[in-house]
Amino acid sequence: MWITRDISNILAQNTNYIEVLIGPRQCGKSSLLFRLDADYIEISLDDFSLREVVAKDPSTFLSQFEGKKLIIDEVQLVPELFFALKRKVDLMKREGIKRKTFFRVTGSNQILIDKNVKESLAGRASYFELNTLSVAEITHHLKLPISEIIIKGGWPELYADPNISTKRYLDDYIRSYVEKDIVLSAGIQKQNEFIRFAKLLAARTAHLVNHSELAKEVGVSSDTIKDWLSILERMKIIVLINPYFSNFSKRLVKSSKVYFLDTGLACRLQGHYDLVPLLSSPAFGHLFETLVCAEIYKTMINFSRHWQIFHWRSRDGEEIDFLIEFENGKKVFIEAKTKRQSLEPLESFSELKKVFQKDFPPRYVCHMEGEKILGDFIPISCLRDFLLNF
Repeated sequence: MWITRDISNILAQNTNYIEVLIGPRQCGKSSLLFRLDADYIEISLDDFSLREVVAKDPSTFLSQFEGKKLIIDEVQLVPELFFALKRKVDLMKREGIKRKTFFRVTGSNQILIDKNVKESLAGRASYFELNTLSVAEITHHLKLPISEIIIKGGWPELYADPNISTKRYLDDYIRSYVEKDIVLSAGIQKQNEFIRFAKLLAARTAHLVNHSELAKEVGVSSDTIKDWLSILERMKIIVLINPYFSNFSKRLVKSSKVYFLDTGLACRLQGHYDLVPLLSSPAFGHLFETLVCAEIYKTMINFSRHWQIFHWRSRDGEEIDFLIEFENGKKVFIEAKTKRQSLEPLESFSELKKVFQKDFPPRYVCHMEGEKILGDFIPISCLRDFLLNF
């Protein structure tokens, strides 16, 4: 089964010579590109033998496909190929070849991709991001309880083949991508400490980041924790949501909150693999909030929107999960609650009144129940469309 990806239209409209699609391993990058246009020839540099051939003489390798359109998977594994692609595009420009996409390349290592794209493909490539499936993408095709989506995450293979063990799949993913690819590419020396850090961070998804507390528990410095957070953020494993600042209040908390971009990965790093105990776990509410954050972020990225996402918290305990500021300046508060419930009125938030006076942004509750928006209550399956039409 193929689940249609929201980013498809944006990719199809691209007219640059090279299209770079980045995102974590196994999130569906190469499958998406091939489905957009089956006339492309797919080349996977995961094949070690092929990598050796390409690295030895990338220009000669590309010359075999003269006039053809290529999908090159995991292009960061052969850095030499970037310069050959650059020369190829420059030659096309000189020959007056119409500007359209000839090369679609994917990469799961943001660190290496950034370095090579910035150095050799500036002005020649368009840059796109893909993460795992959003709730809207999944529920458009499948009728599944949100709790199942939380524990599986958005990994396409788990929905294409329901016989795959979620636990085994995610265990393999953590071993191959988190414990090996990220550690090696980022040059992390303290590998055991990094794995412990990843697990502790997963346990803190939807919490404020406390660098010194994490450093103490992991046994490294606060600067190392900051570096590792930056690595996971660049690799699209987590997102850091900044606090909302205002000159009208000095009592707003200034720490960022951390969220995993895939709840399945967060669940497995926490040690969860069975849905029944997870439903009664204190972590479940934070995992649902993580799912809401990921849905907001994926909607913004998939539709190329330039929103700003904040959290709101004061030192007096006033807290709102998300404040989204849209391109047109409109703002909206989103609260993540597993069930529909009434909330304390915004008028009772003293710091909120200082900042917004009486002009409060509207507030909505995003929850797990139902499939229709009722007043201020939005099922998470409807959150994407709500935000796009706000």
